[in-house]
Amino acid sequence: MRHVRVAIIGAGFAGIGMACQLVRAGIDDFCVLERAGEVGGTWRDNTYPGAACDIRSDLYSFSFAPNPDWEHSYGRQPEILDYLRRVAAVYELGDRVQLHCEMLRAEWVDRQSHWRIQTTRETFTADVLVSGAGPLIDPVWPGIPGLHTFTGPAFHSAHWNHGVELAGQRIAVIGTGASAIQFVPELQKVAAQVTVFQRSAPWIIPRNDHPTSTLRRRVFRRAPIVQAASRRLIFAEAETRFAGFRSRTIGSAFQAFATRYLHSQVADPGLRDALTPDFRIGCKRILISSDYYSALSHPNVDLVTAPIDHVTGANVVTADGVERPFDILVAATGFNATHPPVADLIVGRYGETLRATWEPHMSALRGTTVADFPNLFLLVGPNTVLGHNSIVYIIEAQIDYVLQALAGMAELGARSVEPTPNAQERYNRSVQSTLRRSVWSTGGCSSYYLDSGGRNTTIWPHRASAFRRAVHRFDPAEYDIVR
Repeated sequence: MRHVRVAIIGAGFAGIGMACQLVRAGIDDFCVLERAGEVGGTWRDNTYPGAACDIRSDLYSFSFAPNPDWEHSYGRQPEILDYLRRVAAVYELGDRVQLHCEMLRAEWVDRQSHWRIQTTRETFTADVLVSGAGPLIDPVWPGIPGLHTFTGPAFHSAHWNHGVELAGQRIAVIGTGASAIQFVPELQKVAAQVTVFQRSAPWIIPRNDHPTSTLRRRVFRRAPIVQAASRRLIFAEAETRFAGFRSRTIGSAFQAFATRYLHSQVADPGLRDALTPDFRIGCKRILISSDYYSALSHPNVDLVTAPIDHVTGANVVTADGVERPFDILVAATGFNATHPPVADLIVGRYGETLRATWEPHMSALRGTTVADFPNLFLLVGPNTVLGHNSIVYIIEAQIDYVLQALAGMAELGARSVEPTPNAQERYNRSVQSTLRRSVWSTGGCSSYYLDSGGRNTTIWPHRASAFRRAVHRFDPAEYDIVR
């Protein structure tokens, strides 16, 4: 049976970043398991019209692999996917990334101190398992009675059906999250009618996107130090936005700015009222768009706030009894971030899946390691998501932590490391104490940040730089180490 030192799940930003840093550290005994036919993760899967990042391009990329040639200040999906392909090629990951290879089960074998990993192609073992499978993988469909009976094409925004002709069609859009506000303006340009079903209005601020100049690209190519300085400046600017989450006064000023933006874009008082959120800004993900409000103001777009009661045939029926016929239905209803699918596949020391261990709430030491799951490292684990800055920064900080752990294991001659229950509990008690007082818990909303028990197991409640400090050193005292 084949054996590797490190097995990585997923070839998105996290998996590719981990693989590249292993190469840079001189560790070549690893493999990457990717269930799809190419690398890219979220940016391979989400191809809906208008798909783009809401973090500035220079920051939404690896610090060790800068791209001087971003075409826009906010990268489009094809551009980001191409970037990830290039990074994988530069670091010669081709032979190490096993495509069309889905992990079915990973089970810790205590006697041998290794992971036994079953995939659709083979079964093998690994000393260390790193999950780069983020929480936003498998889309969630709304639980609407009769939805499966819809007679026309119906698909989720995360699995866009590009074979469906949109021009001249009546399109129902369920949801008003980050994906919907990007593709609704694109649908408005071609559809006969777009009807957006809104459960709750999001706070939206302007995108201020623009093409990058030829001069900027030339300077960044010739003087990487200038691009590095620009990245630091963009990061610092993003970090200042965290004050809006921490301070109610600053948050109120930010909310007033978002309200003025809404009023400047939407003239109709009734529509404006429907688009005004009833919770504090920051409680849910703040969205950025410079064309969503204007799209909703066009005569071929309707906003419906009445809840959907059921679907029958080609009709969507709302709770007020109104039936609306459609040709196409698109669900933009996101993902279940508090129950990542990979947790069902990973089995720890005592035969329990990670998901079972995480009932009723997810938790990990420093968002990365879990008690009773030796030699398991989670990238974008519990309480690592940001509401104000780049997740790639968090990923890189965690990767550094994993590399330190690998080096520490080698130095100590350790066969396995796992966090002590006390260290994990102490860390999470501190995180949850901060979250209970935060806008994410007191802002008056329900969001995908919260699990079914109402606990925020998703968001990191401090600045991004504070997370890097939290994982800046692998401390053996927090771990049970088996030699």
